[in-house]
Amino acid sequence: MLVIGAAVSGRAAARLARDRGHTVGIYDHSETGAAGLRREGFTVVTGAWDRAQLRGVDAVVTSPGVPEHAPPLVDTAAAGIVVWSELEFGAGHLEAPYVAVTGTNGKTTVTAMTTAMLTESGVGAVAAGNIGTPVSSIVDGDHEVVVIEASSFQLRYIDTFHPEVAAILNVATDHLDWHGTAAAYMEAKARIFENMNGADRLAYDVDDEGSIALAARAAAITIPVSASGVPEGGAGASGSELVFGDHRYPLPTDDPSYVADLAFAVVVATEAGATEEGIRRSLARFTPGPHRRQLVGTIDGVMFIDDSKATNPHAARAAATSYERVVLIAGGRNKGLDLSGIVGPTVRHLVAYGEAAADVAAGSDVPMTIVVEFDAAVDAARRVAEPGDVVLLAPGCASFDQFSGYEERGDRFAALVLGEVSK
Repeated sequence: MLVIGAAVSGRAAARLARDRGHTVGIYDHSETGAAGLRREGFTVVTGAWDRAQLRGVDAVVTSPGVPEHAPPLVDTAAAGIVVWSELEFGAGHLEAPYVAVTGTNGKTTVTAMTTAMLTESGVGAVAAGNIGTPVSSIVDGDHEVVVIEASSFQLRYIDTFHPEVAAILNVATDHLDWHGTAAAYMEAKARIFENMNGADRLAYDVDDEGSIALAARAAAITIPVSASGVPEGGAGASGSELVFGDHRYPLPTDDPSYVADLAFAVVVATEAGATEEGIRRSLARFTPGPHRRQLVGTIDGVMFIDDSKATNPHAARAAATSYERVVLIAGGRNKGLDLSGIVGPTVRHLVAYGEAAADVAAGSDVPMTIVVEFDAAVDAARRVAEPGDVVLLAPGCASFDQFSGYEERGDRFAALVLGEVSK
């Protein structure tokens, strides 16, 4: 077996494969982390890819950071060798039942809240997958339910992956740099229900066209979810309450995107065995995760909001429309997406920055400032903001032109706003 990628998921897959009796080789273009794996006894090849590395290989396990057009995967396909994602490989060794969550935005929130609701209900639940813990690393744990966050990268290479309960959140075009086309991205998302049947349950968003279109193809029992009402047979918002069946729960937020996320979590957790009281306690403790519409501070009547996690236009626009008067900081590295929809009706000034600045600006007719460096973007937003405005970091793009990830970008924003870095 050959594992492609020596980062967190690749290391977990390699260890599991060896524990299950496979002869394992590892390939990564980077030397980072290779020395440690060699000390564990693995054969690791780094540097330029050579298709000769596929000789004698009967299966490839690939990491989510490796796009399907990368030479190792192109050559693997040409050789007729089976390819599994780490998600598929790990889930195939799980003894505990598992549920899964996918979608363009909100996956992590729904996964974390579902896990919390089950745990509060006395169910031994663990979160894994795209949320940060590889499925392969929790196979031998004593779990009653595994809650899996499944990205399109991970779902692209599944075979037998079969959650008993699944959720498809909003589905907007994303990651075209990885998948190549919007259709390929949608097909990868659809694989979450590929092996589900009439005994399984699939929650979907009735307010989202992409989610509706995919759910219509599923053989599973479908459960509608809405942030704008309570659909028949499903879950949604009614005033300040979240309703699912005969159960009514106080909503801890009126932000529409989080209302939908919480409704999904209630459905998935309920179907997986959570109790009403466990769900109620978890909802009462809900707080958004870091870099998700997080208030950094209010200065001279201006609110500064960090939504660095908004790495696609759909998420950025949704964030902006949650506030009445917005100075929007958007840009970074485009993932091959149409950025013309980032600027919504509540944006009164756009600050576009980074590699994608021109693409962000091209779709807007509001007053704007265009800069290259992120620090300059934050400074420009502060200068144009007026009391009552929200300065919102919702980039709509990846961070990798200037940062190691959205977390570092959000931390830098907070430090600049609070004056914790030298100018």
